[in-house]
Amino acid sequence: MDVAPVVGVTRPQGFSAAAAFAGIRKKAPDVALILSDRPASAACVLTRNRVQAAPILLCREHLEKSGGLGRAILVNSGNANACTGDAGLRIARESATEAARLLDIRPEHVLVASTGVIGQQLPGEKLVAVLPEVVAGLSRAGHDAAAKAIMTTDIVQKEAGREVRLAGGTVQIGGMAKGSGMIHPDMATTLAFVTTDAAIPPAMLQRMLRRATDRTFNRISVDGDTSTNDMIALLANGASGVSVGHADEQAFEHALADLLLELALSIARDGEGAKRLIAVSVTGAASEADALEVSRTIATSPLVKTAIAGGDANWGRIVAAVGRAGVDILPERLRVRLGDVEVLSPGYVSGHSEEAATAAVSKETVEIGVDLGMGSAEATTWTCDLTHGYIDINASYRS
Repeated sequence: MDVAPVVGVTRPQGFSAAAAFAGIRKKAPDVALILSDRPASAACVLTRNRVQAAPILLCREHLEKSGGLGRAILVNSGNANACTGDAGLRIARESATEAARLLDIRPEHVLVASTGVIGQQLPGEKLVAVLPEVVAGLSRAGHDAAAKAIMTTDIVQKEAGREVRLAGGTVQIGGMAKGSGMIHPDMATTLAFVTTDAAIPPAMLQRMLRRATDRTFNRISVDGDTSTNDMIALLANGASGVSVGHADEQAFEHALADLLLELALSIARDGEGAKRLIAVSVTGAASEADALEVSRTIATSPLVKTAIAGGDANWGRIVAAVGRAGVDILPERLRVRLGDVEVLSPGYVSGHSEEAATAAVSKETVEIGVDLGMGSAEATTWTCDLTHGYIDINASYRS
């Protein structure tokens, strides 16, 4: 009988994962570990927020010291270890060092990540105490527990996998992510961890991850807030025996971006209190930068997002967002559609069916299209509607 392939981070050869409950949060596993059974190239895209959590600082340090190599990723939920000063950095370093000792690897080959409440000291003794249990539990089946352990306000766990055929053979990519609120570009607020059994040099791996992230995780927004802890980490251990050369770079990067987009859209769809995923496509721009700026302005407009939440085809809010995006336009050229319904045509012509437009914004996935009529460039971002549920969740996040 055929066995379905593993979906998450243990899909590629040579990777295992585990999770355990350390007591950092009130219940449910809150510590996860991913391990490569051999040295791997490592790449990270880290938050651009000027206030950066201790794990972010330590990851930068470890990547520089190791020359872009890694073996393990240690993650905790329930506490961000952000705005915790020297004590927070010491705890992050101690946890990485202890994990390295238990795994018999170098400390700089351990990447660390945290998610949860900002400004509270991480109970390092609890994290370190649970590490033997986590290490002992490492297995290929552990991807599911690890994906659950990194969740905070997420409703569903987020995992994905891809198979890529290259000139030298077939390789696997696996990934998991968390994120539901505090989501915005410049690294979209989330944690994401990706593995592959392809052999890829660190510089190429970093280059591909940066480009793929810019087209995926940096194109989603839930609420316009970027966190102190955002990161995507990618390990490539070469266990398949297949190397990615320059001739294969495009094919592998395409598959990587496809996997990241699946994870990113699962975050946007799972936005705190969200009921609808919104795709905002801007075409006819003078440049991709213009298209992206207009798309992001629409996607972060509370007025647009609340209108979608109420199933209100209020296209005037979309046009207003376009106008304040800071991009040169000729307003009379604007064309706006909701799904397949063109609600505004050039020359400020609007003669659509209100019933059809309402139906278009009442679907689980709502498509907003804007043609600027200024050129041939385009860009798409993704967001979600803004409901009262978002307020309910964030008004009591620390409770």
